[in-house]
Amino acid sequence: MTSFDLTGRKAMVTGGTRGLGLGMAEALAEAGAEVVIFGTSAKVHDVAADLTAKGLKVQGTVCDLSEAEGRRAGFDAALAQLGGKLDILVNAAGIQKRHKAEDFPLSDFADVLEVNLTAVFDFCQLAGRIMLEQGHGKIVNVASLLSFFGGLTVPAYAASKGGVMQLTKALSNEWAHRGVNVNAIAPGYMATEMNTAILADAGRNAEITARIPARRWGTGADMKGPTVFLASPASDYVHGVVLPVDGGYLGR
Repeated sequence: MTSFDLTGRKAMVTGGTRGLGLGMAEALAEAGAEVVIFGTSAKVHDVAADLTAKGLKVQGTVCDLSEAEGRRAGFDAALAQLGGKLDILVNAAGIQKRHKAEDFPLSDFADVLEVNLTAVFDFCQLAGRIMLEQGHGKIVNVASLLSFFGGLTVPAYAASKGGVMQLTKALSNEWAHRGVNVNAIAPGYMATEMNTAILADAGRNAEITARIPARRWGTGADMKGPTVFLASPASDYVHGVVLPVDGGYLGR
């Protein structure tokens, strides 16, 4: 067994039906883990079937992350699918709402915070209780470059991702000495559905690409290595880290 081998590990991935979450789920399964992905519709079962057809151990669970009851039901169902065991949690689900700050509806602000931050804490707490009892576990949250700066027309998203960064550190402070690693990945500008508006804006797209030292936007495949690292024994002494995967953007 190598430091990056996840054979026999049980994992959950929220937001695992598309974009970065799909890439992260696929990476865990490719490394040997048995994975349950969460999605908001029956599409999750189709995605799981596609991954299974590749020889990977992936199941799907429909879960409403926007309210506590749905999250608990989804978590319990996924845990049953994994035989009552859990070694890895990846919180990759997120939503975006764009408005000028002075016009941002309070209802939209609450919706973004509920899915992007409160649901992350809820899943961390549910998984943490299991991991603390067994004395080991890996939690990987998805932060953002907007954990570090504010962005434009996305005050709710920036607030939620700043919260994810601080939550990751807070949980690590309490759980590191009890065998549970809590870390986060901060993706840079990624070519996903969430960024369709920016990708379609030729001027903004060119401006961003010019600032990225790697000279390209990232993809779900770029999340695979960092995810496996933070979910594997290779990161056993890594705690409370927010790892940028951004093509060098933050260093510019």
